[in-house]
Amino acid sequence: MTTFKNIMANFKRFKFLMSQLILRDFKVKYKRSVLGILWSLLYPILMMAVMALVFSNMFRFQVEGINYLVYLMTGIIMFQYFSEATSVAMVSVVTNFSLINKVYIPKYIFPLGKCLFVGINFLLTLIPWFAIIILTQFGLGTYPASINFYYLLLPLIFLCLFLFTIGIGLFLACTSVFLRDIFYIYGIITTIWQYFTPIFYSIEIIPDKLQFLFQFNPLYQFLTATRSIVLYGNCPSALNLILCVVYAIIALVVGTIVFKKKQDKFIYYI
Repeated sequence: MTTFKNIMANFKRFKFLMSQLILRDFKVKYKRSVLGILWSLLYPILMMAVMALVFSNMFRFQVEGINYLVYLMTGIIMFQYFSEATSVAMVSVVTNFSLINKVYIPKYIFPLGKCLFVGINFLLTLIPWFAIIILTQFGLGTYPASINFYYLLLPLIFLCLFLFTIGIGLFLACTSVFLRDIFYIYGIITTIWQYFTPIFYSIEIIPDKLQFLFQFNPLYQFLTATRSIVLYGNCPSALNLILCVVYAIIALVVGTIVFKKKQDKFIYYI
């Protein structure tokens, strides 16, 4: 409880610094970009169009009875958030070593700030996502997506994804200080993770005896819960929601403990 109070006190104390770090990231990301922040809206649509063209036409991937465009875009924006946020959080401590060496700043602010920065972009991508869902009601795709009361559960699912991402980001940020090879290893891990997550394909194409392995993939649980609502108009199963919460808590607790235990040694390795 004391640790939580200290974190909240530090968060309030350094909230201005946090906002400046996030603002700096926005300026750097969109510097000399003609469209600027509009890329956050266009990118998921363009990715969806390309992947839909490749996988639905060339490789004949389809998911019977639902709108494949919404299915695909849901997977893209959620995995993209996790992948990008954890990747930038991983390097956040190392790249801010000059600040860490000069003044006292709670070190978790850097990976947390990166996750919040990418999280804002994620919220922006929800705008074209909802637009695609609405357009399916007017003939976009073979089947319309569902608009229902269970959308009220989406903030909970996205919050679980956010907390899970923070936990992994803290763990990676800590690990990268002591093991710089993680910069290269993690790229391979996310590639494998992407193919192990049903972003563009249905789990039904996997042999029945292997499908249980997907239960251990947290991103599969977040995707399944979201798709249950927007594609099938169903409430996610109790097990699905419980696993979303459990994975989020486990990642956040483990990431926080590892980061807190090792952060005092950062100064000797950066």
